[in-house]
Amino acid sequence: MSLVESKNISLGTKLPKFSLENPYGKKYNMYDEIGQNGLLVIITCNHCPYAQAVWSRVKEVAEFADKLGVNTIAINPNLHPNYPEDSISKMKEKIEDEQFNFPYLVDKTQEFSKALQAVCTPDIYLFDREGKLYYHGRVDDNWQDAKKVKKEELKDALMLLFTDKKPPKIQYPSMGCSIKWLDTVVG
Repeated sequence: MSLVESKNISLGTKLPKFSLENPYGKKYNMYDEIGQNGLLVIITCNHCPYAQAVWSRVKEVAEFADKLGVNTIAINPNLHPNYPEDSISKMKEKIEDEQFNFPYLVDKTQEFSKALQAVCTPDIYLFDREGKLYYHGRVDDNWQDAKKVKKEELKDALMLLFTDKKPPKIQYPSMGCSIKWLDTVVG
C-alpha cells in the first residue's frame, strides 16, 4: 500500500465530460448529475484503509450536500486483478451493505480518473453548478478517527459554495492509497 496525496489542481478546472456505469450497467452522464448547486465526486474504492476510514463520513457529507442542492457520485477506478476487493461484484455487495444515497460507479478504463488527475483513494472533487472545480481536498482533519475531527473542511467548502462565497483559500490534499492503474504491474 503506497500512501500518496492528491495533486494540486487549479480551481476552475472543468469537470470532464464522461459517461460511466454503475456495477449493474446503468449509465450516468457526469454533467446530467450536477445538482442545482454542484456535484461532489469521490474517487474511491473498497479495499483502501484510508477510503474505508472515511466511507461513513462520505455518506454523511453526501446527505448534507443533497440538502444544499449538490449531488454526490463515488467512482471506483481500481479494477486491477490484484485487488479483488475492488471488483464489480464486491462493489455490488458494498452498495447493498451500505445502502448508499448516491451512485457508486465503475471507471473501467480509468480514463475519467486520469482526466481528473486523480492519484489516490479517496480523491475528492467539488464542482460548482457550471462544472468548475471549487474544492479539491480532504474530508476533514483526521481521517483516522472521526471522534477527533476538529475541522470538517469538505462540509465547510459545501457551505461556502451554497452561499456563493469564494472557495476556501487553504485546501489540504486528500491522502490515501495510490490508484491501481491497469497499465502498472502491482506486486
